[in-house]
Amino acid sequence: MKKLSYLYLSLLAVLSVTSVQAQSRERTLLKGMTLIDGNGGQPINNADILIEGGIISQIGKNINSSGALVINLEGKTVMPALISSHVHVGVIKGNEGSGRFYTRENILSQLKKYQSYGLAHVLAMGTDRPLLFETGLRDSSVNGLLPGARLHSAGYGFNVPDASVSPDSFMGNLYRPAAAAEVPGMMNRLAQLRPEIVKIWVDGSPENKMKPSVYEAILKEAHAHNLRVLAHVYYLSDARKLVDAGIDAFGHSIRDSVVDDRLVARMKVKNIPYIPTLTLDMFAHAYAGKPDWMNDEFFKASLEPGVYEMLSSEKYRSDQKKLAANARSAAAYQIALKNVRKLHEAGIMIALGTDSGAFPIRAQGFAEHLEMELLVQAGLTPLEAITAATRNAARVLRIEKSFGTLEKGKSADLIILGDDPSVDIRNTRKIEGVYKNGKEVSRGITSR
Repeated sequence: MKKLSYLYLSLLAVLSVTSVQAQSRERTLLKGMTLIDGNGGQPINNADILIEGGIISQIGKNINSSGALVINLEGKTVMPALISSHVHVGVIKGNEGSGRFYTRENILSQLKKYQSYGLAHVLAMGTDRPLLFETGLRDSSVNGLLPGARLHSAGYGFNVPDASVSPDSFMGNLYRPAAAAEVPGMMNRLAQLRPEIVKIWVDGSPENKMKPSVYEAILKEAHAHNLRVLAHVYYLSDARKLVDAGIDAFGHSIRDSVVDDRLVARMKVKNIPYIPTLTLDMFAHAYAGKPDWMNDEFFKASLEPGVYEMLSSEKYRSDQKKLAANARSAAAYQIALKNVRKLHEAGIMIALGTDSGAFPIRAQGFAEHLEMELLVQAGLTPLEAITAATRNAARVLRIEKSFGTLEKGKSADLIILGDDPSVDIRNTRKIEGVYKNGKEVSRGITSR
């Protein structure tokens, strides 16, 4: 009997220790950091965050650490993980882009890359393929069951008919209605995929641009399915027509002219968010020179194999200088900066998106940090740029109830930084830890 009693007590002791260890793993106290919560307010010094079961249960100072794993973050800054509301995933490999690369392995590899750069969610904007939906990959990713940033999708976007586009092209799986009558059937099929938003391309030359009758039909059918529509846009004239037609969001900057006061007022009344993708135009012209990030390891690590060698070659630089499109992109970028400033000052919601991953030169992960820097150049404060990359982007994805800010009851998706980005926005690049659902999943680019 004594031997049985001893075994029983030993078992209880083991179970007790195991229980305490499990509790400690489930309860984590991040202690003593500078906190940027994503809501736009001033950083909070010497703050604590208690995480229980992956959810933030308390934020304050001197929180009781009983039963929790305590991580001392004195001298560090904690901010929400980033969210990008315009990317492309799975369509680049090496220095090429193609729908042939759209594999589970490539998608997950790029999502892990985004995560190591501090991104918790990305919205792929209209170039996805059946694999994402037929295998349950999108749903598993959104629900946090797969490694990497959670992948949201706009499904298959709408563009103009173009016989030159191969099905293997990264844009080869788009809907291309020639007339409004084709739209209802296409939208019915798209709606079955439950996309977060519908992407339409409205740009290009007058003879090769989506007709108003077509995009009006897209808006009508999408809204009938309770789906929002986001426009790829370039020209001010198109933006005016789209706002009047009922567009829900802009996924690129207006780049040919400075926006007029009437358009600004209409966008504000309709609460239309604006995703500038400033890095798109920056990447399009920067390599004719030598951008200051070229030798930065934070940049290099974001590129696909072989891309850095291509970009840094004298031949590539020389070829870029000769392109008329390069000068056009440089001019467009300057107009884009002015429009971001004007729209932001008018109270239009600016959200982070980059179009990274559409082409190999649009560096996944790095682009999102560069975009915040460019938003600051456009006139936002560092804290406003962070809010654009967290709370505002979460609102575009309609996930703000659980993500995008560090508040009680929300998911503990956060980044630990070695320095304060409210002082210098480039400090978002000093990543020392990335948390997803309260668990450390990366220590930055060296750990992916």
